[in-house]
Amino acid sequence: MSLYAPRYARALVDVVLAEKLDTAQVDAQLQDLLAAFAANASLRMALEDPSIALEEKLKVIDALAARTQWLPALRNFLAVLLQNGRVAALPEILASYRTEINARQNIGEAEIVSVRELDASERTALEARAAKLTGRSIRAVYKRDPALLGGVVLRIGTVVYDGSVRGKLERLRQQLAGE
Repeated sequence: MSLYAPRYARALVDVVLAEKLDTAQVDAQLQDLLAAFAANASLRMALEDPSIALEEKLKVIDALAARTQWLPALRNFLAVLLQNGRVAALPEILASYRTEINARQNIGEAEIVSVRELDASERTALEARAAKLTGRSIRAVYKRDPALLGGVVLRIGTVVYDGSVRGKLERLRQQLAGE
């Protein structure tokens, strides 16, 4: 990771919070921006090319901003990256942004894997349990894995809480093998 990515991320978070922008909207627009860069190599190369004048690059992002209705703060942030020759580091800057915004808002990210689709009450209960474990609000991403056989696996950062049937069977197997 570059040394400057966290600095740009903190600056973006400062703007988002100072202007009281909708963080969900900002996140969605940042995801769209990353998708555009991933899908359009010529756009990315043009914006990263030092031989193309900054004014021309700004015209390109202004056209994109108008077409996609970016928040002005996002357009300005991208302009700063262009001015400082940092647009190539956009993916790692945005990863740092997510970490920083979550830390400032006391939000933890969790991945909840289950054998089947969970209903709203089950999701609420799992998120409440995860919030109690971490002392933070939880933003959960749900995935399905039929190999679990039942139960759930909860990942919060690097910590894994395995309440799956597969995990219980594996722990039982290890206990029996150890005796």
